Amino acid sequence: MALSLPKDALLALAAIGWSDGNLDPDEGRALLRTAKEAGLDAEELAEIERATREKLTIPEVSTVTLGRKERVLTYALATWLARLDGVVTTEERTSLTLLGDRLGLPDGVRTRASAAAFEVASLPAGDRPDRYDFAALEARILAKLGDIEAE
Repeated sequence: MALSLPKDALLALAAIGWSDGNLDPDEGRALLRTAKEAGLDAEELAEIERATREKLTIPEVSTVTLGRKERVLTYALATWLARLDGVVTTEERTSLTLLGDRLGLPDGVRTRASAAAFEVASLPAGDRPDRYDFAALEARILAKLGDIEAE
């Protein structure tokens, strides 16, 4: 199963990864692997690869092309990624707030998306997707969120 999110969503995830000052090499490899599995073209892959080497910030990421489902899912994945190391820094919180603003998500939707990501992260071993399995995480989060297009 491949992640259904486009390049701009993956760039937003890279920016969240960088928000604490350092993109973990495992995060970078996972984002690049996910981009390849998603079938991004060579130019898009190069953008993702560059974002894993050079710091990227939320204001540098375009979000206008993302549909509603993609925006909600991007935010949920970003909250999951920020929590992955067990500590959400002030910089990560600020970046998540900015991302939510840029995605145009109301507070209630942000709360639901964040809660769904937290629920998936809290699943017992064996039921929880591997640390950087974004595609499996996407499926689990979407199952928790239900019909986000209808909101």
